[in-house]
Amino acid sequence: MNIIITNSAGTPIYEQIASQIKALILSGELKEGDPLPSMRALAQDLRVSVITTKRAYEILEQEKLIESFTGRGSFVSAQSPEMLREQSLREIEQHLSKAADSAKRSGVKYDELADILRMFME
Repeated sequence: MNIIITNSAGTPIYEQIASQIKALILSGELKEGDPLPSMRALAQDLRVSVITTKRAYEILEQEKLIESFTGRGSFVSAQSPEMLREQSLREIEQHLSKAADSAKRSGVKYDELADILRMFME
């Protein structure tokens, strides 16, 4: 699992870790039942505190993307395709809402915004 963190991202490290693992799950790269590195191993690999990796795993558990078992580790949860799609759509809606707000403030018209989105989708 290749996770890249940066101090200049403006996002807390634990959120960077959680979002990258979430992306791996949603893309299907990590599948149901796949084990995740232990919190200590991941912390050591990323050169961060175990508390940081623990917070990332807690976020993923709250979103029901992973399950953790004492003494066994953390694993990707069973997800229905509909639930994964719904989570992806929710995330897309949040990003598009921010983009639409920015476009309104900047005077960008709907057709221009649609063209930009079309360019990214192709």
